[in-house]
Amino acid sequence: MYVQELEPVAGSLGLSALVAALPLVIVLVLLGGVRMKAHLAGLTGLLAAVLVAWLAYGMPLGQTLSSGAQGAVFGLFPILWIVVNALWVYRMTVRTRHFDILRRSFGRLSDDPRIQALVIAFCFGALLEALAGFGAPVAISAVMLVALGFEPVRAAVVALVANTAPVAFGAMGTPVVTLAQVTGLPLDSVASVVGRQTPLLALVVPLVLVWLVDGRRGLRETWVPALACGVAFAVAQFAAANYVSAQLADIGAALAGAGALVAVPHARVPATESVRASVLTGARSEELDQEDPPREVLRAYAPTR
Repeated sequence: MYVQELEPVAGSLGLSALVAALPLVIVLVLLGGVRMKAHLAGLTGLLAAVLVAWLAYGMPLGQTLSSGAQGAVFGLFPILWIVVNALWVYRMTVRTRHFDILRRSFGRLSDDPRIQALVIAFCFGALLEALAGFGAPVAISAVMLVALGFEPVRAAVVALVANTAPVAFGAMGTPVVTLAQVTGLPLDSVASVVGRQTPLLALVVPLVLVWLVDGRRGLRETWVPALACGVAFAVAQFAAANYVSAQLADIGAALAGAGALVAVPHARVPATESVRASVLTGARSEELDQEDPPREVLRAYAPTR
């Protein structure tokens, strides 16, 4: 049986780590620098990983090819399967105009852009991360923020930072499940350890978000709802990861965080015109003033055709 050597390159852990990182570096360079198509960059990265495992780490060729095939299949099922279905649901909501209803519904929860950032980027983004992951939460949340009047770069930054809290349990717990499979450790043990670390990050992220949106003024005026959202998210994520299921950690945390925002009176305080003028540099959608029938709102949240 093959046992991986930790320092195969010149007996140095640092050099060995650099060699092990080559496939990832190659993929990033091909995607970002060469602008190669994603599927070709992925196949090139897979080939590089096979060569590193075989030549640098001394893995038998048969086991190397078998592991590479297993990784490719795992990339298709369940990872790509989750993404494809998530994009299908997203495109369905756009085609049926339910996405516009969903966006207007979030926008009417509060007219304060700092609270809107928490609701959309942090809570709704975490729910998307739990169900889809792999970039979909950032892309969709950023589009929704831009539609509410956020400047595009700011919207992207807010969505990216918000995604740091739920990403460990994203796509139905895929990172944690994969780590358990690779290491051979029990899933419950891995999930509980991760679930004791990520909630500490979740406590801080909402405060960072309101600071990104409105600086010190944002922290001073909205720290109560931001902290309430972070505490609720962290507690739910910790409880689910340790006592329920790793796959449900982000779903419970996202719903708990949103519930905390709805329950805190500070979140419903109208924003001043100076706040809106300084934060919403883009053109705010006039569709937010449109009223949607309750039935259509429920269908948008379902979602159904």
